[in-house]
Amino acid sequence: MAVKRVTARLATAVMAAVVGGGLGAFALTPASAGAAVRTAPVATTVVTKAAAASCATGKYQKQVETYLKQIGGYGTVSVDGKQSAADCTAIKKFQKRFGIQPAQGLAGPTTYDVAKRLAATKTAACKASKKGVTFCVDLTNQTTWVMKDGKVYVKPTVTRTGMKGYRTPAGTFKINKRTRKEWSDPYKVWLPYWQRFIGGRGFHQTTTYIHDKWRGSHGCVNLLQQDAAKYYSIGKIGSTVKVIGRRPGT
Repeated sequence: MAVKRVTARLATAVMAAVVGGGLGAFALTPASAGAAVRTAPVATTVVTKAAAASCATGKYQKQVETYLKQIGGYGTVSVDGKQSAADCTAIKKFQKRFGIQPAQGLAGPTTYDVAKRLAATKTAACKASKKGVTFCVDLTNQTTWVMKDGKVYVKPTVTRTGMKGYRTPAGTFKINKRTRKEWSDPYKVWLPYWQRFIGGRGFHQTTTYIHDKWRGSHGCVNLLQQDAAKYYSIGKIGSTVKVIGRRPGT
């Protein structure tokens, strides 16, 4: 009787530790009155359910799944409109990459909008030169990418260009000024990773939330920090910039 009581207490304590996370993916269960072995089913079930429950199913779940599968690179997704642990992980990764806040795996309107724009971007539309580097900006989809020797060198990412009254012009330009950090006299802000290509317009790291589309820029091509830094590392005086399309509403 004493052995049975000790074994029961041991099993109860171990189960509590598993649920609380103290034993990770392993639980101990008695194989006999005086021995114990490792087993995982209970802990694995708890972890899997917790991971799946960490993300709600968003309004645009199936659409986002479709676009992420088309874009690729964010993990395995199932196009069924139902949130799974794998879907949640992929959506979070996508949200973190493109600065979508909060990055909680919910397929909301901003995530849907960004995924749709990236999926709609046709890199060949830039008609980049077969030699050298070309920075491409798609005003219609509000995306940008880099071509080198006629091939995609930096995959499409998000941008925010000029709002109504400050439209970023389409055309072919050359980078004519570069500074690690430029001061804007009109707007009294620093512009990190500045690369000017026409008038007072150029590439730079955004100083506000890039997905606040209604704000827009004053004609510049706003970039996320990691993209602005990448562009700055690639660009040089004389690099070609091709701007195509037109931003909706401008």
